[in-house]
Amino acid sequence: MKYLDEYRDPVLARRLVAEIQAAATRPWSIMEVCGGQTHTIVRQGIDELLPVRMIHGPGCPVCVTPLEMIDRALAIAARPEVIFTSYGDMLRVPGTSDDLLSLKARGADVRVVYSPLDAVALARANPDRQVVFFAVGFETTAPANAMAVLRAADEGLGNFSMLVSHVLVPPAMTAIMESAGVDAFLAAGHVCAVMGWREYEPLADKFRVPIVVTGFEPLDLLEGILMAVRQLEEGRYEVENQYARAVRRDGNLPAQQAVGRVFRVSDRVWRGIGTIPLSGLELSEEFAGFDATARFGVGGVTAREDPRCIAGRILRGTAVPTDCTAYGTLCTPRHPLGAPMVSAEGTCAAFHNAGRTR
Repeated sequence: MKYLDEYRDPVLARRLVAEIQAAATRPWSIMEVCGGQTHTIVRQGIDELLPVRMIHGPGCPVCVTPLEMIDRALAIAARPEVIFTSYGDMLRVPGTSDDLLSLKARGADVRVVYSPLDAVALARANPDRQVVFFAVGFETTAPANAMAVLRAADEGLGNFSMLVSHVLVPPAMTAIMESAGVDAFLAAGHVCAVMGWREYEPLADKFRVPIVVTGFEPLDLLEGILMAVRQLEEGRYEVENQYARAVRRDGNLPAQQAVGRVFRVSDRVWRGIGTIPLSGLELSEEFAGFDATARFGVGGVTAREDPRCIAGRILRGTAVPTDCTAYGTLCTPRHPLGAPMVSAEGTCAAFHNAGRTR
């Protein structure tokens, strides 16, 4: 295939659906990890066509950013000497009582950037201001953030720092395997494009669970589901790569080296889930001077989730948005209670955009 529309071919899609229907002898539970995959599955109605149960996982980096981290961002962004920079999808994520967009409307210098290097450029152009970049995401965005820190260090930009809330996929999958009834996983192709799939192989073997590295288009997902079903029916539990056009077993080694230099693995709090050991990244000792949490003294900020929001259950795959009493009423894309209704990769937003009701 050469063009994007070929990955959305309805004839091939029907053929793959028929193959899955013929192959599955029981309603296997398969979790897609990535929020981008969730949106494709829900938008295209793939989960309603198949004889398997699709479980929507915690693969939305905006959604799993903990509430206290949003409150820390708000505390930093409110300071008059700060230019606070972020990707646009973080601006409407609610904190305890506010969000970055509302803070911006009241005069705070909050700016949307398209790359962390844009934030470095702002620090270079504004030596009298403190420029902070909100570094969230899975392994996918970590290399670019690492490069921004390396660039700032090379240029001696003492007015640049990062509020880091990076999370890692394999520890989250491990936590899910230890507590939830998931028969197979569709691994996120973009994460594996950076990290490869070597680290998934011990998980597949230990938990006897098939893991299929999968892309994001309808045919990618249908083929990945078919590969997972075939493994389950044959009693195999291997790591397979559906996304061969973008992913290799070893991943992107230079990107991994940059991440390994700038960051170190640490425990991380996931929104609605709690602390998962060794599931995040923080700045290494060499680059600790770029840590905005320490620079602005916001490490003690804590928060409690809105009790009406069941984001934690949704992110763990034990509930779907339509199980939430606030879904579509108290919680909408215009007035969200939780991050899954805000993010372009959030499960609640996917259901709402697809018109799914309770």
